[in-house]
Amino acid sequence: MRLDKLLAKMQFGTRNEVKQLIRQGNVTVDGNRAVSAKQHVDPQTQIVCCSGKRLRYQKYVYYMLYKPKGCVTARKDNVHDTVMDYIKDSRKDLFPVGRLDLDTEGLLLITNDGDLSHRLLSPAKHVKKVYEARIDGAVTTEHINAFAAGVDIGDDTLTAPAELTVLEAGEISSVRVAITEGRYHQIKRMFLAMGRSVVALKRTAMGNVKLDDLLAPGEYRELTEQELNELKGQEDTYAKPDKSRDI
Repeated sequence: MRLDKLLAKMQFGTRNEVKQLIRQGNVTVDGNRAVSAKQHVDPQTQIVCCSGKRLRYQKYVYYMLYKPKGCVTARKDNVHDTVMDYIKDSRKDLFPVGRLDLDTEGLLLITNDGDLSHRLLSPAKHVKKVYEARIDGAVTTEHINAFAAGVDIGDDTLTAPAELTVLEAGEISSVRVAITEGRYHQIKRMFLAMGRSVVALKRTAMGNVKLDDLLAPGEYRELTEQELNELKGQEDTYAKPDKSRDI
C-alpha cells in the first residue's frame, strides 16, 4: 500500500496533509525516515511511525452502533441523517450490515468486511436477529403459532419460522421476536398480516452479539475480539420455537 494512502486510512490527515508530514520528516518506516509518499509499505510486517506514534493497521474494522430513531440506514441521504454520520472514522469503505427502518432503533453493525456482511445477512446461514417491540393490541397464542409456521406478508413465499415471545400482554403488548431473514419491513408486515400494528421496534441482538447496555442512542464502539469471533462463527444458530408455549 502507498504510504500516503495508509496514513490517510489511519486518520493522520488527508492525502495532502500526510504528504506534508512525510516531507517534514515525521514519518519513519522500520526506523528509517520515509522519503516519498509514493513509497509502498506492508503495514502487516513493517513498522510505520508517524510523529513518534506507531501505526496499528487494521484491514477490517467492526463497530457496534446503537442506531437512534430518525436516521436512515444508508451511507448518504439528501433528507435525513444517516447512520454513517455517527461514525467518526474517515475510512471511505465502511457500510452498515443490513438495514433498520427510519423509526427503528437498536443494534447495527458497521464494517468494511463484505464477506462477513454477506454471511450474516444470507438466509441460508440462519443467523438470528432479535427484536423487542411494542404492539397495538393483545398478542395471543394464535400469533405465536402463526409466526412459528411462517406468515403470508404478500411475498411469493411465507416468511421463515420466527420465534415470538410475549413479555407483557395488554392493550399495548411487549414482545420479543427472533427472525432469520431481513425482508423489507418484515416484522411490521408480519404483525399487520395478523391484524396488529407495531408501535415501537428495537433490535437487541444479532447472533450471539447483544446490544451493549452502556451505549446510548447514537453511540458506538468497536466489537470485542470475542464478539467478532462469535459473529464469524454464526451459522445455523436459530432454534425452532416451542409451539407449546402459552400466554
